[in-house]
Amino acid sequence: MKYMTAEPFRIKMVEPIKKTTKAYRQECLKKAQYNSFRLRAEDVYVDCITDSGTSAMSQEQWSAMMLGDESYAGSRSFYRLEASAQEIFGMPYVQPTHQGRAADYIMASIYAKPGMYAIGNMHFDTFRGNAEVMGCIPLDFCIMEGQKANQDYHPFKGNIDIPRLAKMLETEAEKVCCIIITVTCNNNGGQPVSMENIRETSKLAAQYGIPVIMDSARLAENAYFIRTREAGYENTPIKEITREMFSYVETATMSSKKDGLVNIGGLFVTRNENIYHRANQLAIVHEGFITYGGMSGRDMDALAVGLQEVTDLAYLEYRINQVKYLGDKLKEKGVPIIEPTGGHGVYVDGRKFFPQIPQHEFPSQRLVVALYEEAGVRAVEIGACAFGKKDPVTGEDIWPELETMRICVSRRVYTNNHLDVIAQALGDIYQKRDTYKGMRLVYEGPITSLRHFTAGFELL
Repeated sequence: MKYMTAEPFRIKMVEPIKKTTKAYRQECLKKAQYNSFRLRAEDVYVDCITDSGTSAMSQEQWSAMMLGDESYAGSRSFYRLEASAQEIFGMPYVQPTHQGRAADYIMASIYAKPGMYAIGNMHFDTFRGNAEVMGCIPLDFCIMEGQKANQDYHPFKGNIDIPRLAKMLETEAEKVCCIIITVTCNNNGGQPVSMENIRETSKLAAQYGIPVIMDSARLAENAYFIRTREAGYENTPIKEITREMFSYVETATMSSKKDGLVNIGGLFVTRNENIYHRANQLAIVHEGFITYGGMSGRDMDALAVGLQEVTDLAYLEYRINQVKYLGDKLKEKGVPIIEPTGGHGVYVDGRKFFPQIPQHEFPSQRLVVALYEEAGVRAVEIGACAFGKKDPVTGEDIWPELETMRICVSRRVYTNNHLDVIAQALGDIYQKRDTYKGMRLVYEGPITSLRHFTAGFELL
């Protein structure tokens, strides 16, 4: 394997991307109110806003789509997807949804209770939004090492703080409706959760009869980190690791647009038959019939293949190391990032990058704007806009501890040359970082935890 360090695939179809001028991009930003979500994709050179639904599918997936059975009920495509998911999750009951946030809605409808706490390592924004709409109170219990945008090494910065959780349950267990573990942990850099932490969280919750559930959008990436960082798993096949991960939880959701290697789709998977039947009813009302749940037959077939491909060790080695490549290039240029690099992207520390811009002037959002303006690269803010909120009693602003710009790397899409463009652009911006000023929020939607999708800004 000494020389086999390139991508484990050949490129047999290409999609042209457009190069634009800086003046053109500045006009695009004004029209979009300086929100990268509002930019037209055709005006983006390298698109790193998300890794969701952006994967390039394999020849086997495209071939499988030709076998798609579009029957309304009981299609062959569903049963192929069901068997594939059962192998990866080790759970018997599989309910498809049109994408992950639909599965989050079903999960929140069943588990999130008004006035009660949903405890997680760091809640993914769509589950958090669904839970809050239902009157539930999401609390983040990530370990301290995972709450800081620092360069200190910890192999599992996505872990739940077990001592803190134990202390709370001793006095307020009756107020906790569920514990949700997100793998990998999106908000702090795609950081993984160890098997030991999953096991201990489950054991502690069982003492109080609290269900443990999992947001598993990046299940294979988390399994890879367990294999490479946790003692005892060095030679364990990825599928064995995923099945053990899910053996400690009752129910899991998945945005299949991430580690499913498809462009649309979601899953709700459980070992509890009663929960499954409740999920069926919610799916029928909001998604479609039980055996398609908002997905076409061809997309279910593509997902059935994708779940198998994403657990291939050669693919995962390429995937994780390409993200690390970008992180290493940025570090060479002095750009402050969260370390170690995670599974799906690199997170730049906005406050360290722009120390002169206070958090209430959105330093990470300003960096998103600068990166697009300079190089046509689209990233996303994970900081004051995405996770800032107001105190319900005083109305005062509460700012998140982490203030970052996320650069997601799409799966099997970009070469390292594209990543070099990002590194060079950020390095140039960093050299002149003292010349930048902040931003003002001029529009936000009614749900604070989802405002970053539609927010509007202006430059100061």
